[in-house]
Amino acid sequence: MVGRIGTAGTLVLALAACAGGGGGPATPSSAAAAAQPSPAASVPTSQKPTSQKPMADEVGRLVKAMSREEKVGQLFMPVVYGTAADTVSGENQARFGAQTPAKVVAKYHLGGVILFPANVKSTAQVVRLANGLQAAAKRVPLLIGTDQENGLVSRMSALMTDLPSADRIGATGDTEFSRAVARATGDELKALGVNLDFAPVADVNLNPRNPVIGRRAFGDDPAKVAKMVSAAVKGFGEAGVASTAKHFPGHGDTATDSHTGLPVIKHTRAQWEKLDAPPFKAAIDAGVDAVMSAHIVMPKLDDSGDPATLSKPILTGLLRDKLGFKGVISTDALNMGGVRKKYGDGEVAVRAVLAGADLLLMPADFPKAYNAVLGAVKSGRISQARLDASVTRLLTLRKNRGFLTDAPKASAEEAAKVLRSAKHRKLAARAAG
Repeated sequence: MVGRIGTAGTLVLALAACAGGGGGPATPSSAAAAAQPSPAASVPTSQKPTSQKPMADEVGRLVKAMSREEKVGQLFMPVVYGTAADTVSGENQARFGAQTPAKVVAKYHLGGVILFPANVKSTAQVVRLANGLQAAAKRVPLLIGTDQENGLVSRMSALMTDLPSADRIGATGDTEFSRAVARATGDELKALGVNLDFAPVADVNLNPRNPVIGRRAFGDDPAKVAKMVSAAVKGFGEAGVASTAKHFPGHGDTATDSHTGLPVIKHTRAQWEKLDAPPFKAAIDAGVDAVMSAHIVMPKLDDSGDPATLSKPILTGLLRDKLGFKGVISTDALNMGGVRKKYGDGEVAVRAVLAGADLLLMPADFPKAYNAVLGAVKSGRISQARLDASVTRLLTLRKNRGFLTDAPKASAEEAAKVLRSAKHRKLAARAAG
């Protein structure tokens, strides 16, 4: 789907967030836009604290020091409007009651911000934006994310090397190529000040009529996709950028676009374990930092009719308990049609947390979502322990990537050396040849 991006009343077409479309910044008037049980011993090393007690103590002290409002703010990653942290925008005022991106971050104690093409003009400008946003985050550094899958979904394409899409990488059958492309992508993102990529796609493209995944997937064979995903996760890790496997429990066998509708996939539990689960299991074993949910209904996995993003049997029962994932669970963009069919924008955010999500991406009505979650915590519907568990996971991700307390600071000079370097252009040419 194509979403509408608005800045100060100007409409710009752009691909939307996460499942390939729907969720780019929108004007206020537009539609917002073979798994096995994993015992603790099998949890990948990178999901465990490297020095367990010191890490737990440091993260725990931060969690304890936060107010309730700060903790709730940590769960959210919205779009902000402008190309600098101090850009005054009517869009920010209308959506957040704060004029600049920096003031939005400070007002809501945001845990993260996601960047889109509308935030991008030049390398030096993005570096200044990222550094300015980090300076506005007082307690802990921000997660600054983007969708840089390469190929169709490439938010930073104006600046970064034109690296091959997942289908082209998958066609080579070379897992080291997958790892190298992810490493190069991560190196360029990190140079810009972006520390979280919503990639790689772990869906298996099982339906040739799929309007959402298609070329964004490594292929149609679960075992081969799993190997490519595992390699990509390792590449991102080598670059020091957090990676996200998406879209759980698997968006590959649908002919409906979840940006505008609610896809239903009728895989049995056995089919899911054989067809959909292997790449996610491989990502977890490789130490993936986050897993993104899908706005799809899988009635054989949860008969409630709710999409996976709002399903405790899927996010907690399968992803946490069955596959043993200990990291951050992110929602897909909450302004997408597939998750807004049944509940209001505040209730959607609350139900996502209750289902097991830690990171709430791009709510359609931010104040409504924030206040609904805060209200649910105050009332006890979301327990303090449940809130603290999510904040702990989000802080542990930062700790694992080396910026729990000290915000990473990007350098325009260094970025100019890394972006579109001869080494990365040579890597891109390899797939073309």
